Amino acid sequence: MFPELKNDLILRAARGDSTERVPVWVMRQAGRYLPEFQAVRAKHEFFEVCRTPELACEVTLQPIRRFNLDAAIIFSDILVVPQAMGLTVQMLPGTGPTFQEPLLVPSDLGRLNSKTDVNQTLGYVFEAITLTRHKLEGKCPLIGFSGAPWTLMSYMIEGGGSTTMSKAKKWLYCYPDDSHKLLQMLTDVIVQFLVGQVLAGAQLLQLFESHAGILGPGTFSRFALPYIRQISTRVKEDLVQRAVKPVPMVS
Repeated sequence: MFPELKNDLILRAARGDSTERVPVWVMRQAGRYLPEFQAVRAKHEFFEVCRTPELACEVTLQPIRRFNLDAAIIFSDILVVPQAMGLTVQMLPGTGPTFQEPLLVPSDLGRLNSKTDVNQTLGYVFEAITLTRHKLEGKCPLIGFSGAPWTLMSYMIEGGGSTTMSKAKKWLYCYPDDSHKLLQMLTDVIVQFLVGQVLAGAQLLQLFESHAGILGPGTFSRFALPYIRQISTRVKEDLVQRAVKPVPMVS
């Protein structure tokens, strides 16, 4: 059992209920602007923090101790999903996320483990969520999250950040069937990942389609939106089948 929740403002807002004020949480609220976060990072590599439940919990709680926020968001990264599927990702100083061997051609899809057991490959996230729920002592809800399929696909092909995502967009036009295959592979893993986060204690889910703005209306409707809708539907259905009440999901 988790401690009783004392502030459900953001959950009510996410459900569409009327609220007495707008709930507040901040993108990257656990991050570089905090000296206590810098102290942790001085001793530990970025993904080491993500993979160590005690460290991820501590970093998640740091902004909650400083500010009167209406939600905590578990410290992790959207690229843990490609890692769980077999790709190597590093967070390089001054560069950001970097894939050692990005996907170059459709045959590279054979390098991916689309049947990964998220309890094994991403269990550290679930452990961090459960630990953090207890440490929060009900002060505010805990948000779990994942990157959305198109955003993850674009990173996996580009090999890192890009202002145009031209390599990934080229896949959509040159290899549409393989693009859909990759997007479906990612969707299947993301569904399992988000369900696991709710079972671990996440009270709200955020799906980050960070690169949606790179696509035009047509390509977004064809290559992004169907998978977002599928994730929303399947996560809810899976939780209901487990007799677990679905949590709000936002994107």
